[in-house]
Amino acid sequence: MPTKAFPYTVTPETFDRPLSAAMQRQADKRPYSRPQENPLFTNFKYTPLEGFDYRDGDGTVSRRDASKVIRENGKYYVWYTRRETSAAPVGMGRAKEATGVIPSADWDLAEVWYATSEDGFVWEEQGVAIERPPQPTVGWRSVCTPDILKWEGRFYLYYQAFLEPSGLRGDYCPVCVSSADSPDGPWTRSDGVVLPNGAEGEWDQFAIHDPYPLVHDGQIYIYYKSVFNRPGHMWLGQGLAISRDPLGPFEKHPLNPVMNSGHETALFPYKEGVAALVIRDGPEHYTVQYAKDWVNFEIESIVELMPTAAGLYVPDAFTDSGDGQGVRWGLSHFVNAGTPTTQHSMLTRFDCDLHREPGDPAFKSTTYLHKPETYWAQGLSEEQRAARAEAARNA
Repeated sequence: MPTKAFPYTVTPETFDRPLSAAMQRQADKRPYSRPQENPLFTNFKYTPLEGFDYRDGDGTVSRRDASKVIRENGKYYVWYTRRETSAAPVGMGRAKEATGVIPSADWDLAEVWYATSEDGFVWEEQGVAIERPPQPTVGWRSVCTPDILKWEGRFYLYYQAFLEPSGLRGDYCPVCVSSADSPDGPWTRSDGVVLPNGAEGEWDQFAIHDPYPLVHDGQIYIYYKSVFNRPGHMWLGQGLAISRDPLGPFEKHPLNPVMNSGHETALFPYKEGVAALVIRDGPEHYTVQYAKDWVNFEIESIVELMPTAAGLYVPDAFTDSGDGQGVRWGLSHFVNAGTPTTQHSMLTRFDCDLHREPGDPAFKSTTYLHKPETYWAQGLSEEQRAARAEAARNA
């Protein structure tokens, strides 16, 4: 044990002593003494978007799962899941009640649409990019959750392609790809499945979700999500598949899953490696992580109010520069924009500071002050309150 107390002034020699686990982490993996000094720490600020109509929130129109934002032809482009149905979803638990016009989930009976913007705040919806193909072609039930790749002057949209309503057996689908010479299309569908599920008994045998392509080392890296260990305590992870051809075949990395958390994960080149917003779910949720080798991720910061299903504006997503600069904004969604009977999602803009150049110090604050109503909105149900009150009386 040290004979003297931990010193007030910290120098490199300060850590040359027995340390608690917390201070050892600080010494080993936290070169910044405060989050404000960490370029991979940020808070997030949200702005409503202009240009999208939701029919007064009646649940018949939903937009969600924005792709990365790219800049082409002097404007910004984004692709996303758009559902337009005569009724709101019945819910995955009632998937057997879904029909050809009534969806089970918010992403059921959907298509991939796109919009453009001059400034990232006001958007103009351009129309459908990827239509649902006729039955029984893969994706006839729904095509959704797109992301974009630019490779050798051509554009590629990767997306989930459903053959049944989500909830009948789970949320299972493969990934398909379409390509075009222009971000405005027309898009030509590649035959078959570009990113197949794993073999029986493998961690990704059922679900390949949220394909997210980047370019690194002259190759296409697609990160994706899957869930496993069902029935039982569900695990969730992020995998990586690599190819030199955007149409595949893709080789899955032998260390998959390369992340143990993240319901949706958004990534961007940073320095020579890749950084990730690990969003929702799992033991390392709501963290920003970094992998210098693009495979082995380490936690760099813990953040609050992280955007759901973030689609980042990543200027160097496809440049393969080996010197990633970081990100400052993107689009995400809110899934609870309606009531239980008018369920739909809506797109929003978020801003952050995960860039190597010095930015606005307001994005480095660690103090979020919410109104009391924000906390009370997360209150107990009537049944929970009654049960806890009864337990207190009988204690």
